[in-house]
Amino acid sequence: MEAEGFWNDHEQAQKVLKEKKRVETKIVEYTNLASELEDIKVMVMLAEEEDDKSLVLEIEEAYASYKKKSEALRIKTLLSGEYDKNNAILSIHAGSGGLDAQDWAEMLLRMYTRWAEDKDYKISIWDLQDDNEGGIRNATVLVEGENAYGYLKNEKGVHRIVRISPFDSSGRRHTSFSSVDVMPELDDDIDVDINPDDLRIDTYRSSGAGGQHVNKTDSAIRITHIPTNIVVSCQNERSQHQNKEVAMKVLKAKLYELAEQEHKEKIDELKGDYSQITWGSQIRSYVFHPYSLVKDHRTNAEVGNVYAVMDGDLDYLINEKLKQR
Repeated sequence: MEAEGFWNDHEQAQKVLKEKKRVETKIVEYTNLASELEDIKVMVMLAEEEDDKSLVLEIEEAYASYKKKSEALRIKTLLSGEYDKNNAILSIHAGSGGLDAQDWAEMLLRMYTRWAEDKDYKISIWDLQDDNEGGIRNATVLVEGENAYGYLKNEKGVHRIVRISPFDSSGRRHTSFSSVDVMPELDDDIDVDINPDDLRIDTYRSSGAGGQHVNKTDSAIRITHIPTNIVVSCQNERSQHQNKEVAMKVLKAKLYELAEQEHKEKIDELKGDYSQITWGSQIRSYVFHPYSLVKDHRTNAEVGNVYAVMDGDLDYLINEKLKQR
């Protein structure tokens, strides 16, 4: 009992220290911004007093940099949700449409990976079901970094692409869909009570990149929560035990989020098919042809350079949704 109390106190102390560091970082960011603004004011005063027009360009560049940092800090203050500071579990599922939809799912995975790398977030692939002909059927990744879930939570929904299909020899325009789901990685102290009798656990042979055991042992795990028909899987860890642990973590996050949305206190009250996002919930269109445009249908925010967005330049679209609150 004493040992258990010690570890509980230790974990609590670690959380307090982590929160302290988070607050201190925000204070430093604010102090630095205030200092930058004062420097700009001094530069403006000097330029006016000495009628030195050569400082104008330097002032404009300094002010543009200040505005960008100030806006980024302002957006951070909007991330006040209970789990906004957590890591994010992001899942991508190809819609109907064969190779076009699978290729689109892979493009979305690359887009979010580029965005995360630009923010110095760590990306870990938990599950990846690729296809021999091209693209991916689905993928689940962990995005690790402060506020990862807060930034990504509004990416949940159906994403639509309009382009000349690279798989159509006639060069016709195609429309494809993929769905994105985003959940917070839950802290270990959050208890989600799942009845083992409600689970169907299947093992299968891993595919794709991995260790030497891949394609030799049935180490991959697929878990179905029977009451809700939610299916989660993991195949990229080195053992069946590790894959099961990760898959259960994803399932717990999904069920906890559903319980919150449905205002349910108990997981066993959740019934019905929650296995995928409704295809009607389209949130964004990415148009490659006959023009270049990305439009978010919730905020009407638009970006004319679709290729920049696909390279991870998502901040404007993400921030506009956050500001809509």
